Amino acid sequence: MLTNLRFESRLPTQDLDRARRWYSEKLGLEPSEEREGGLRYEGESGVFCLYASAGASDGSFTQAGFYVDDLEATVAGLKERGVVFEEYGDGGIVEIQGNYPSKGSGERAAWFRDSEGNLIGLAQIVP
Repeated sequence: MLTNLRFESRLPTQDLDRARRWYSEKLGLEPSEEREGGLRYEGESGVFCLYASAGASDGSFTQAGFYVDDLEATVAGLKERGVVFEEYGDGGIVEIQGNYPSKGSGERAAWFRDSEGNLIGLAQIVP
């Protein structure tokens, strides 16, 4: 039934204007489309949307993730822009053994919270 699906992630925001500024200033992202109460961001191979919500995630789990080619460089660049990373593993970067075989043998990952408390992950595939 859903074999031809296009998946998009949705992240709640208590303050859409604040979230828009944060994603622009900290991550360098601008929405590709906007509507009343929502912002849509399109990447090379995926889409996520921010939406105004009276509710909020508790931030206890990864709600969205980005794959990058060079995790250390990406983390360093985002830290320079003021992004604060969670303190997991060695210096905030965690080695995760095992993965889906089509993607490699594992991942290296780091996490940060956006302006709304959503937990966002960064990952680099280990071949």
